[in-house]
Amino acid sequence: MATLSQALAEIYASNPQDDYVLNTLEIRHPTFIDKAGNPAPIRVVADHEPLQAKLEADAPLNAGDSVQFEAVAFNFKLPSMEEGQAPQLDVTLDGVSREVVSHLENAVGQTEQIEVTYRRFRAADPAAGPQDVEPLTLYASSAKATLTQVTTSATLTDIHNKAFPSRIYTTTDFPGLNR
Repeated sequence: MATLSQALAEIYASNPQDDYVLNTLEIRHPTFIDKAGNPAPIRVVADHEPLQAKLEADAPLNAGDSVQFEAVAFNFKLPSMEEGQAPQLDVTLDGVSREVVSHLENAVGQTEQIEVTYRRFRAADPAAGPQDVEPLTLYASSAKATLTQVTTSATLTDIHNKAFPSRIYTTTDFPGLNR
């Protein structure tokens, strides 16, 4: 699971009246493009107003830019960290537009996976960027859409090909390893 920044940990611990956590999702797929042919990810915030927030410097799309997250009612269940089980994020988006459903219909017949990135922002300072030390990115394993609702489950489907430990110790980074 993503680790928290100090500012986000303080919000959870002290529950200040003037600041709170804004949960966002970014859904990406190569077929999600606008009329000009540019990538058009689906970005939503669980709030009653759209959110203008800055992305992290290494974001897959619009790195370091301020982007718009549309206000959409959504429910999600964060993955549990149980031994022997891949983390799974269950998401339900309510009141989705025809455009969102169209994007998902276009992605169904493709071999590329739908990526889902979960980020948390501080309501008092969304320009400071995501408050997760590393935003959580999972891959949609199933999706179902109706006229007004999208339900999806996302998992770490490529967990078996991840290096462990994830940091590679080389003599360039750690000269003391050289004998």
